[in-house]
Amino acid sequence: MRDQYFYGHGKLLLSGEYFVMDGAEALALPTTVGQSMKVKYRHSYQPTLNWKSLDHSGNVWFESDYEFWHFKPIRNQSSEKQDFINRVLSAVRLQNPHFLRDDMDVQVETKLEFPVEWGLGSSSTIIYNIAQWAYVSPFELVKKTIGGSGYDIACAQASGPLKFKITDNKPQWESAQFNPTFKDELFFVYLGRKQSSEIEVKKYQEMNIPEKASVITEITQLTREMMSARDLVTFNKVITAHEEIVASALKYTKVKDRLFPDYWGCVKSLGAWGGDFVLVTSDRGPEETRQYFAEKGLHSLIHFSEIVRTELSFGK
Repeated sequence: MRDQYFYGHGKLLLSGEYFVMDGAEALALPTTVGQSMKVKYRHSYQPTLNWKSLDHSGNVWFESDYEFWHFKPIRNQSSEKQDFINRVLSAVRLQNPHFLRDDMDVQVETKLEFPVEWGLGSSSTIIYNIAQWAYVSPFELVKKTIGGSGYDIACAQASGPLKFKITDNKPQWESAQFNPTFKDELFFVYLGRKQSSEIEVKKYQEMNIPEKASVITEITQLTREMMSARDLVTFNKVITAHEEIVASALKYTKVKDRLFPDYWGCVKSLGAWGGDFVLVTSDRGPEETRQYFAEKGLHSLIHFSEIVRTELSFGK
């Protein structure tokens, strides 16, 4: 068999947060960095799967061998990453019983383009790549493994911003015109507090949120206003309102109130609140903005144009 290559883009969820799972329209941004996966084959009488994961510096951060019957690790060791690969491959086999049934040794090598600790989709891009490899639905696969809305899977295959929504339990998305004229005043800051999306999704699903339907309607409207904002002043008002409604509904403290009360611009949580990245706006230029966050011990300030893909995408 010929060697194969797969690739998925990372993701940022600019609006919608947890409520996208219940039908809120969200603005999702595929990133310029993602994860690749190479697959090599070799004839064998005792086929095994060797899995190797490289970080963004090219260093091995995970490696394990698996048998093909139940994808159990051959070496008797246990780790979260090892169990994750076993869980995903087992879910693939349920969708495609013919997956990895040939007398072939298989070598898989994945390569991240961003630090492992950044919550840009190290798991979702693996799931997307594996689904392409195995000819199964990536949305079904993510549902059976880590859960969530599937917006990250849509981002993995997108070339630009997306409007994403769950309708009748099915993901729907289309290209979104979001390449704002004020993008030079938009930045992403890594907080150094990586969240588990799977855990955060479960927490949200266990919450009793009064008037959730009304919250979803308001968030959808704010998403549309976010996409149509023509200047930073308007955009700041929209993301401030978005923070207010999510904080109120979930009884969470806004990230700006908690960490950056003296910051001059706006700060918006992304995805699972409390970790990963935040969006910050600033009209004082990158150097002064960078200095502010550096003094807080946060040195990963990334310009909007550096990390967001802004080409037009095809919707589904």
